[in-house]
Order: sequence, then C-alpha cells, then structure tokens
Amino acid sequence: MAMVDSAKIAAAKDRLDQHTVETIHWHFSPETGSPFWLEKAKTFNFDPVKEVKSFEDLKKFPHFEDDWLRGGPISRWVPKGLAGKPVYVFETGGTTGLPKSRMVIEDHWIDYEEFSKTLDDKWFPPGSNWLMLGPSGPRRLRLAIEHLAQYRGGICFCIDLDPRWVVKLLKQGRIKEAEDYKNHCIDQVLTILKGGHDIKCAFMTPKLLEALALKLIDNGSSIAEEGITGIFGGGTEFSPQWYRYCCEELLGPDVFMTPTYGNTLMGLACSKPFDPADNYKITYHAPQPRAAIEVVDFKDYNKVVDYGQTGRVKLYTMTKELFVPGFMERDEGERELPCDKFPWDGISGTRPFHEIAKSTTVGVY
Repeated sequence: MAMVDSAKIAAAKDRLDQHTVETIHWHFSPETGSPFWLEKAKTFNFDPVKEVKSFEDLKKFPHFEDDWLRGGPISRWVPKGLAGKPVYVFETGGTTGLPKSRMVIEDHWIDYEEFSKTLDDKWFPPGSNWLMLGPSGPRRLRLAIEHLAQYRGGICFCIDLDPRWVVKLLKQGRIKEAEDYKNHCIDQVLTILKGGHDIKCAFMTPKLLEALALKLIDNGSSIAEEGITGIFGGGTEFSPQWYRYCCEELLGPDVFMTPTYGNTLMGLACSKPFDPADNYKITYHAPQPRAAIEVVDFKDYNKVVDYGQTGRVKLYTMTKELFVPGFMERDEGERELPCDKFPWDGISGTRPFHEIAKSTTVGVY
C-alpha cells in the first residue's frame, strides 16, 4: 500500500488542532456561544477557552450524552453569534426511542458543497438532474441532496419515504406490508424515470438501489439504460460483498457508485477512492476538520485502538452551528490508515455496535 506523505498528515493534524481551538472559542464565548454550552460549562472542572489547545484536549470534556439532543427547547442550541438566522430542525435516529433533534442553519449546505468537491464530473456531470431515493420528512438528507443537485447546477427529484413506518412494520413482523411499502417507493421512482427528466445522478440507500435495479431488470431495462451514470449511496448494509454484487451484477461498467457514511450530526464521510487492491473493502474518512471520527476501545472510550483493530465509533462535530465532543455512535468498525486523498484516519467494516445490534431494526437503509 502506498505510503501517505507524512507532511500531508502533519498539515491535516495542524488544521484540525487550529479548527478545534476556533470552534471552542466560538461556542464558549458569551458573545457567540450557544445557551446550552454556556450553561453546561458552569459544571466543568476546567475552562474550555483557556485549556483546549488541540484536538486531543477535547478528551477533557465528559462524554456527550444522547439525551441532551432529545426534547427541547431546540433554541438552546442556537449560538448567539448566529441569532436571527432562519433555523431548521432535523431529526436523527428514531430507530430506538425518542428521536434526537439537531438545530441546523446552513451546515447541511456547507457539508454537501464540501462533498461535491469529491465527486468526479465524469460520472456526476455538472448541470445534471438528480434522483433522491431515501428518507424524506424531518430528515436532513432530503434538503441536503436537493442542495447538492442545485449547487451542481441541476434539479432534484424526490420520493415520499417514511423510514419509521418501515421500522414499525418490521418490528411487528409485518414483512408483507414492509415489502408493499418498498414497492410503493420504487413505483414512485419508475414514474419519475418515465417522465423524461434526463436524470443522470442519484442518491440511494443500498436496499432501495437493489430493489430498483432488480425491478428495472424485470422490466427489461437497467439503471444504466435509464441514463443514470453516478450514484452515491449510504447505509448500514454497505458490506464489501454487497458492494461487489452491486457493481458487478446490478450496475455494470457504465454506472459509478461511491459509498458514503453519514448522519445528521456528522455530515458525510467519503470513501477512499476505489482501488482493486482493496478487494471492495470500503474505508470511510470523516469530513475533517468540520467533523472527526476515532475508533475507540470498547472498554475505554478515551483510548484509540491500533490500526486494523476493532472499536466503537466516536464522533466529534465542530462547526459554528454545532459542537459535539465525543458522541458515541451506534456503530463499530476497524481503524484504517490515512490515504492520499484524506490524510487522516479512516474506518472500515462499519456495522451496528455489537452490544446494541440485536435491539436495532434496520429499515430502508
């Protein structure tokens, strides 16, 4: 495996350290900080503004608790420095318990503009129209993909999809109804594709991509024949085996797919560029410095595991809108080396965290 230039790795680390300090000053200064963090800081035994001088210093914070994002008032998360701007609220989760809410102003635009820079114009031609085959409703994804399409000069076509209804049906063992609902979603896509809208790019979750591809094959067509050339996908089912099956059996050589790993708190982690030597292994790299992930020891969440070792995903979000130091994700995976395009740690083999995997129902993802 090619070694990554150590100067690149050092520069990325310096950038992360600098961004961390700027983020802390913003969120913990009385003039710009959010009511939540200004209040929470009173309970700390340290002064974030004075004592956080690097990314490593974020370990001084207590672990971020899920429940801080459940319930309101949502306004406590709005930084004073952004007061008066229009606010969105997006929900994340809902797979288990009361959904977590995230206040957003422009992060979903910025995150996807950054992601846009990683897309190859050959497969995702500027000016092309997009198809959004994923969850709608109070999810950030719908507006984010729509913005991505517009930012790249196109128009986005969306379907109606409520992932919570799918989860509910599966939990009740109503497999036939869940299948019917999936078919209802695919029918919406077929209707859009019949409309002659010249759609070349798409976002799809793995299960829905597979369902659409098989339906088109049944109809004597294919995703390539429908004119789609570039797909970016995301979801927990993205295994190397499925990735290979998808590329070789469902898409063929004329459609390019790039896997992503993302959520409402982090934004979007890109995958290391495809390399046959990786044998379809997918390695994700967080969108540093706006977000960073560590793969940490199951027994000690402040200890990063060695390269190649398995651990739980620990997420840090650091934007002007949101500061999350050390959110323990519901995923685990293996720590991977930096790569040339993303000269910081990555993660492969992402899957539901083993301690809670049995209690998690995966719906349309």
